[in-house]
Amino acid sequence: MNEFEQNNSSYGKPETRSRKFWRVVFGSMLGFFFSMILVSILYMVMLISMIGTLASASKETTTIKNNSVLQLNLNQSVAERVIETPFDKFNTYNAQIGLNDILACIKNAATDPKIKGIYLNSATVGASPASVKEIHDALVEFKKYGKFIYAYSDVLAQNGYYLASVADKIILNPAGSLDFKGYAFQVMFYKGLIDKLDVDVQILRHGQFKSAVEPYMLDKMSEANREQLTVLSNSLWKVFVDDISAARKIPSDSLNAIADNLLCATPEDALRLKMVDQLGYPGDMEKLLKSKLNVGEDDDINFVSISKYKKSIIENTKAAAKIAVVYAVGEISDGKGDNSRGIYSESFIKEFKKAYKDNDVKAIVLRINSPGGSALASENIWREIENAKKAGKIVVTSMGDYAASGGYYIACNSNYIIAQPNTLTGSIGVFGMIPSFQNLLKNKLGITVDVVKTNQHADYGTGLRPLDGTEMATIQNSIEQIYSTFTKRVADGRKMTVAQVDSIGQGRVWAGVDALNLGLVDKLGNIDDAIAKAAELAKISNYSIVYYPKQKDWFTLLFSNDDEIESALKAKLGRLYFTYEGIDHILNCEGIQARIPMEITIY
Repeated sequence: MNEFEQNNSSYGKPETRSRKFWRVVFGSMLGFFFSMILVSILYMVMLISMIGTLASASKETTTIKNNSVLQLNLNQSVAERVIETPFDKFNTYNAQIGLNDILACIKNAATDPKIKGIYLNSATVGASPASVKEIHDALVEFKKYGKFIYAYSDVLAQNGYYLASVADKIILNPAGSLDFKGYAFQVMFYKGLIDKLDVDVQILRHGQFKSAVEPYMLDKMSEANREQLTVLSNSLWKVFVDDISAARKIPSDSLNAIADNLLCATPEDALRLKMVDQLGYPGDMEKLLKSKLNVGEDDDINFVSISKYKKSIIENTKAAAKIAVVYAVGEISDGKGDNSRGIYSESFIKEFKKAYKDNDVKAIVLRINSPGGSALASENIWREIENAKKAGKIVVTSMGDYAASGGYYIACNSNYIIAQPNTLTGSIGVFGMIPSFQNLLKNKLGITVDVVKTNQHADYGTGLRPLDGTEMATIQNSIEQIYSTFTKRVADGRKMTVAQVDSIGQGRVWAGVDALNLGLVDKLGNIDDAIAKAAELAKISNYSIVYYPKQKDWFTLLFSNDDEIESALKAKLGRLYFTYEGIDHILNCEGIQARIPMEITIY
């Protein structure tokens, strides 16, 4: 008998092997449990400490050194606004930069004596034409202050070259490329897929140009759609070419010849045609910058990124009078939702009310970047803008990439409308799309549907059978009524007759430059022009700017994965992501819609 057994036998009973086994097991489990608690506590303390440090760092202001260069690296997706987090540099599939931050930094740097110039890298800019135009114009304005812009890139896609063309000097990698070929609108049609899946999509619309529904009913463009896209693409391309012509001193006809014949096939061709100034490498650009800044060969250049520079900008918050900038970005939907993910009527109206109920707010700039959406939601937002005007507020609309269909519906009630020349706007039309999945369920999945109903149309709109003639007529009547209301809203807002609106409506999409000539907008310009106009109409000269909706704190986003799936899909599908969007649109398109027929990104 060993010592342990002797000790236990003194209690009258020796410990059995089974009892010893379970004592050891439970003791180990208890030790492991308490160890895990201790490790978890230590981990949480470290995590909270790290987050606190990052949060403090994110709130710090930045001191800019003398003789600095603002570095604009625009090789990422550009959104209206983004929420910067300390973890952005670790984000591999959802990198975005805010258009508002880009514009604010360029504008402030123009008058900042510590910033001597801009170093631009704009190989591929993931943005639509109007956003790129806004950045382009800000760079042009920057040069008026006598400061330089130098651009370097390994490759230059069309958007990237458009921005680089503003530069005093463009250096292109001798092994790189310059893409210059013109604009093309490619529309993907889902009619064949719908037929293969045995999905019956019944479509109703008002407007011969309301082509948002065509991908689901045709296998190619209608003549009306081809006509409008031809006019639209030529208008957008003309803005693009004319701006490059003015910057590079190359005639527009010559630029079109270069595009038509793909004459920029090699970097040497681009240099020969004076599309770029030099072929070289990053080191060559560094030498050029050091010479311009009068910096020693072994000294470092004080580069300042957008994320760093924006922290040094001090905004005027002391003025009593305010101008509220209210962002309306994304598709328009009914009900409540996350304002950072679209325009949800109830949530948007709640934010818009905060702006016009504030007695210090003298004017509102409505920044619209929307292809439209729900007609009902658009009408409700239109009504709230009417309420703001009745409350004595000036409302000026600034149009971004899109302000079309439902996006134009909510704009037309403004006191004044400013668009970019390549904003997509108009699209005054209405449609309804009602899919029926009965044949898909039966023929592809072996599922049949039966029904008992009290009235003839009790199962109307369930998506499990086609609509009959009475139901189709009911929806068509609703579409006609909404179109009539839509055109009346535009006529009243733009001081036109309904007949005039109808003649330029019918769902047709216009570029901003054409919309100006048609009276749909008042002026071509950017968001700063809209703010200046709002101040003029409100008769104020000293004012501060407040923004709605308030952006979420990055700490809140840290524990949210709302965008995770969508971001991963975008990363995996790349340029084919719009295929997924098209199919998703079939499944989720509810109610009568006022939506633009296309979304455009030009690389």
